[in-house]
Amino acid sequence: MTENEIAYEIVGACLDLHREVGPGLLESAYESALAYEIRQRELEVKRQCSMPFHYKTVKMEVGYKIDLLVEGKVIIELKSVEELHPVHYAQTLTYLKLSNLKLALLINFNEKLIKNGIHRIVNNL
Repeated sequence: MTENEIAYEIVGACLDLHREVGPGLLESAYESALAYEIRQRELEVKRQCSMPFHYKTVKMEVGYKIDLLVEGKVIIELKSVEELHPVHYAQTLTYLKLSNLKLALLINFNEKLIKNGIHRIVNNL
């Protein structure tokens, strides 16, 4: 599957999840439930994937973790906040750059309409 096809399935999973539970839960609850929804679509999903930081020739384990990684191609960064800030977009783009992946979805579940909380972030390698 392409990144766009995977993203389409992820968005569908987000719509189903948000329709079922709405806004107001903790980020960890959305992460667990979204991973379940994605697996129901027969896609591989990994939770809390370590993201090493390479500086020059040294691999540094500094505690970066991707919330969800789908099919090894699309990063999902989940939030449950009043509003997204520039730092959330920067964090997601940094994860893309560190992983050499092309597409991430930054998703804020604390929205009345989930479509307003889904943002595509693209790494222009």
